[in-house]
Amino acid sequence: MSDTSPLPNLDTIAMAREGRLLRITLNRPDAMNAVNLQLHDDLVEALWFAQGDPESDVIVLTGAGRAFSAGGDLDHIEHNARNPHLFDHEARIAKRIVATLLDIDKPVICRMNGHAVGLGATLALLCDVIFAAKGAKIGDPHVGLGLVAGDGGAVIWAQRIGLTRAKEYLLTGELLTAEKAAEIGLVNHCVSAEDLDARVDAFCEKLLSGAMVAIRATKVLTNLELKRLATALMDAGIAYESVSVRSADHLEGIAALREKRPPRFIGR
Repeated sequence: MSDTSPLPNLDTIAMAREGRLLRITLNRPDAMNAVNLQLHDDLVEALWFAQGDPESDVIVLTGAGRAFSAGGDLDHIEHNARNPHLFDHEARIAKRIVATLLDIDKPVICRMNGHAVGLGATLALLCDVIFAAKGAKIGDPHVGLGLVAGDGGAVIWAQRIGLTRAKEYLLTGELLTAEKAAEIGLVNHCVSAEDLDARVDAFCEKLLSGAMVAIRATKVLTNLELKRLATALMDAGIAYESVSVRSADHLEGIAALREKRPPRFIGR
């Protein structure tokens, strides 16, 4: 009988071990790994497992198919907008996702194989090192849907690229190419899609051959300030986003996206 502990069997996330590496793959490829209720809940379980898994030292977070994560699933977003009390559950889940990612002491490497948008961008940016494929885009367009970027974007963007740039991109919702993101330090590396696996694997092997106790403790130390910021900002961010979920502008943002037209926001 194998001594290997079983991996969680999740509907929207695939998990696999490769030696001491644990691979977590967002697995809704037909929907570009857009986050619906099930993926929200599965993410918490997968990350919680990864945090305590005694048989892995490095984690790779990636997406199945051609996207990392296209953000929120539009049908799911609209359902919440018309039933805003349902968002309260996801607000708690979003807080747990951010907290767990910051608590994991193992290096978490993002293999950003395609677009990372909204919560998808937050997931990528909360990883320790990001390898992004050329052609991918990253951004947090909450405001384009009349929403507050309250589920982690306000925590991590400024820490990666500084407050002035973070405000520019969070207040406009602009998407950046992987090349631009690497140029300004939002992601670590922009590589060709053909080289992505080799670059990620080589970096993970470098970590796995290192002094893991020292590596983990160094990560914990460098995350202390991020955890302090998350503690200070997440409750307020979720509260502001919960208010914006109930706004007329949010419904207009959804309608505009469905109808492929510019939104006509009215400020309430």
